[in-house]
Amino acid sequence: IELIRGNGEEGDNPHVWVSVSAAIAQVRNVADGLAAIDSVNEKKYHTNAGAYIVKLETLKKKMHDGLANISSRDIITFHEAFPYFAKEFNLNIVAVIEREPGTEPSAGELAETINIVKSHKVKALFAEPQYPAKAAQAIARETGIKVYALDPAATGPVSLDAYIRIMETNLTVLQKALK
Repeated sequence: IELIRGNGEEGDNPHVWVSVSAAIAQVRNVADGLAAIDSVNEKKYHTNAGAYIVKLETLKKKMHDGLANISSRDIITFHEAFPYFAKEFNLNIVAVIEREPGTEPSAGELAETINIVKSHKVKALFAEPQYPAKAAQAIARETGIKVYALDPAATGPVSLDAYIRIMETNLTVLQKALK
């Protein structure tokens, strides 16, 4: 998996799983790693990984097809969770609301983001379900754009199909927001 560098001293962006292609690579890597330390169950690991990868490949195609004809590709995200996703699905992140993890944007940063919304004619701003949307709502009030939620699959209920359901919801949200 090719990592995306963070800004400044942040290091590499860790949110690789938000890309479906990278999630597929992770599933393969986990199966290979488990098989290497537990050869008795190697076939089970690879069989299970293969079955899940088929589901992820189907999801990836659905998402590529579903985002192929959106009219706007410029987006603003809440924090740096979506660069891998944006790269995979040909979206352009023109601004990030929370530039430093865990810190609210300054008044100057909010003003800069508002100017970016106006100059790029951004259609939608994306908050995340696990964070307060106060800054996103302030930008929306000043610009008139809508706030939507994109989920980086970092929190929430654990279930066998959680990742796929989250990504399908993200697809629906993006189609609605960027039409």
